[in-house]
Amino acid sequence: MGLKHKPNVKTGTTIAGLIYKDGVVIGADTRATGGSIVQVKDCDKVHYIADNIYACGAGTAADLHQVANMISAQIRLHSLNTGRKPKVATAATMARRHLFKYQGYISAYLIFGGCDDDGSHIVCVDANGFTRVEKFTSQGSGSLAALSVLSTRFKLNLEREEAMNIVTDSIAAGILNDMGSGGIVNLCVITRDKTQYLKHHRVVSSKGVMGDY
Repeated sequence: MGLKHKPNVKTGTTIAGLIYKDGVVIGADTRATGGSIVQVKDCDKVHYIADNIYACGAGTAADLHQVANMISAQIRLHSLNTGRKPKVATAATMARRHLFKYQGYISAYLIFGGCDDDGSHIVCVDANGFTRVEKFTSQGSGSLAALSVLSTRFKLNLEREEAMNIVTDSIAAGILNDMGSGGIVNLCVITRDKTQYLKHHRVVSSKGVMGDY
């Protein structure tokens, strides 16, 4: 008997993020699938957590939406109670404690990106609650292609435009090499001073047209 483990599920997504000189860049594709069927071509996978924290999600769209909304509400209450700017580590801890209780049955794989008083952070949280802090990372079924771009081109103290191009190209690599990923690259650039959400930053593939990277 014992605990029956949840089988591995193909997430059908490419999300990525990295730290650059002045902040972080995170991004995602826009394809949502149901099995082998493309259900939504313009699904927003970049979720608001706080003004200085966003999260990209891979997994089940409903689970991700609910977890992101829950963490956003909790981090807002925490900020009001403490009178301090929200921290990325706090948001990631809230997510991992919640996900650990369900041992993967909530299908939410998250990349938190943000800037706080402790600096710039990229934190990866898996559906079972496993957490790691990275300089760059990728999640989803297109993550192997994305990581090949990230690991080749990442370096410390990147400029803003170069960082944006690397994240965009890594997600484009996932889109072009994974049937579960597709459509458009959405980016979010976060610094200590401001957050810029770049929706439809680059169209990689559309009906009858194959892009490049």
